[in-house]
Amino acid sequence: MKKLCPICEKPAEDAFAPFCSQRCADIDLHRWLGGSYRIPVREDEDEDGSKESGGNLQ
Repeated sequence: MKKLCPICEKPAEDAFAPFCSQRCADIDLHRWLGGSYRIPVREDEDEDGSKESGGNLQ
């Protein structure tokens, strides 16, 4: 079974894998460089599970 292009869902071409064309590869690159793809993060937590106090070290 041939994989589908993650951008347009047409069958992927070996020359542009995992995309179907240079156009879809360029669209994906633009999304990465433009910040459209992001990994969600949570606030830092202390070792005991409490939130950090904002740098008040004593």
